[in-house]
Amino acid sequence: MIDKADFVPATVRTEPVQQRSTERIASLLDAAAALIDEHGIDGLTTSDVATRSGSSVGVVYRYFPNIQSLLRALAARNMEKFTDRIYAAMNDSPAEWLTALDSTIDAYIDLTRTEPGFRAVRFGDIIDERFIQPELTNNSLLAGRFNELLVKKYGLVPSDQLSFDLEVIVEIADALLHRAFVYDKQGEEKFIEKLRSIVRELMASHRALPPAR
Repeated sequence: MIDKADFVPATVRTEPVQQRSTERIASLLDAAAALIDEHGIDGLTTSDVATRSGSSVGVVYRYFPNIQSLLRALAARNMEKFTDRIYAAMNDSPAEWLTALDSTIDAYIDLTRTEPGFRAVRFGDIIDERFIQPELTNNSLLAGRFNELLVKKYGLVPSDQLSFDLEVIVEIADALLHRAFVYDKQGEEKFIEKLRSIVRELMASHRALPPAR
């Protein structure tokens, strides 16, 4: 079994708070996500978030001093939900690791289709490409985590080529999945299927690597 702590970037975790505060923060983020889906990020205001969540503007400012901080928190929650899906999928997935990579694509697609605000905010790259860790782009960090996961669970031998190929895949996936959902809220299948094809083609050379012992 893969420990989620080995995969989720520690910097996106929320500091422990009282249950009431946790619920209030969740309510504010839910309100912001719904408003983003309705009006876009540019239309998001603190007063609208307060009204939608049934809070006061002062309560919003208590947790989020500005809209940027609220968007960062929403992006962090998106990352947490995505990694929750990956954690579950990798522990339940078939032995074939390329199929497991498919499950990460499925997780992203499902969140984009069903999670309010995800399509617009994603993991915060619209705010800052180095949102999670200042020395790495979000995509580089994700690629590194996928690398660790594939080596640990599926026994792939770590190498510079594996690291590079996974980073290329994350960059391609980011671009193609973004494009897939630009005009179609369900995602244009031709872009999604092209991504699956590219992943399998690019990673085919790693298929025969022996499992770690």
